[in-house]
Amino acid sequence: MSVTVRPYRRGGWEVDILWRTWDGRRQRERKRVSGPKSAARRWGEERERELLVHGPPEITREVPTLNTFWPRFLDGYARANRHKPSGIAAKDTIGRVHLLPLLGARKLDAITTEDIQRLKAMLRGKSAKTVNNVLTVLNVLLKKAAEWDAIERMPCVIRLLPTPKSSAAFHDFDDYERLVESARSSPANAYLCVLLAGEAGLRCGEVMALRWTDVDLRKRQLCVQQSDWKGHVTAPKGNRLRYVPMTTRLASALQGHRHLRGERVLCQDDGSPLTQKIVRELVRRAARRAGVAKGGVHILRHTFCSHLAMRGAPARAIQELAGHQDLSTTQRYMHVSPAAIDDAIRLLESPGVVSRRGDIVETGQG
Repeated sequence: MSVTVRPYRRGGWEVDILWRTWDGRRQRERKRVSGPKSAARRWGEERERELLVHGPPEITREVPTLNTFWPRFLDGYARANRHKPSGIAAKDTIGRVHLLPLLGARKLDAITTEDIQRLKAMLRGKSAKTVNNVLTVLNVLLKKAAEWDAIERMPCVIRLLPTPKSSAAFHDFDDYERLVESARSSPANAYLCVLLAGEAGLRCGEVMALRWTDVDLRKRQLCVQQSDWKGHVTAPKGNRLRYVPMTTRLASALQGHRHLRGERVLCQDDGSPLTQKIVRELVRRAARRAGVAKGGVHILRHTFCSHLAMRGAPARAIQELAGHQDLSTTQRYMHVSPAAIDDAIRLLESPGVVSRRGDIVETGQG
């Protein structure tokens, strides 16, 4: 062991003690001591004897509570990894509304599996998807706390709720055509909102963010490469741009809508972008005039996918056109309309049978 005393740059003395543990590991302890140099050396020699007899003190980890760790999680994980503003806002809401009121005062390593069950019980009135969103955020937070050495290990087991595979609501062909005709007699923005969502599959934010530079009328193609959420323009969901061919009706509507008020295809009279509230209200008003029960923008996107599936489009093509990351999302649309099911049952009442080539072969009455 050795004790070195040297002047400290801000006054006093720095006592530097070097020693080796019983297993040969080298250890070091430094401390600033005030007073004369001789007193600092005496303190260092006494501390040296303590370390020889008792060894170094155990370092205790101060585990943060969920309240104190939450801002660090949002900044160091969500914002640092450049999550979308909508995703950061969703995590912030989950923390403020669901996690912090129940577990905020709890130290991270003291959160138990029983606490997770209590959280599930508190959310019993919410859908399974909402509960799983809350549990996923907490699960990621605890894993990051372990990675960042705020806790030694994951303190609990988090199991998600089973979620049933549900089909998405959509407009049948007649309802959709009535909605299109209703929107055609509305302001031009309403007509394009319906067509961009219903015949190109754009999400609400993608409709709002579409620019004229993304529209190729010669090729009759849209490039969907950005989305608008409360004024924050980012890449589309999944961070993947996609190209969508235009229907004749959509291309004609865009051709007739050309303007010089701004770079956005859809904008207000003064050239400012549309808000999500404006887009939703335009579509809902058109739906009410058409007598269509459901008038949401996202239902039009469901309609786009469902109509493609009912007309025989392959699942892989629908996935590419809609910009789904997972094929399992597309599978929700691979169903047929009630009318198609009814037509299938009517085949049983046909006087013939279907051959392997698909021809109907007449059968005799026996």
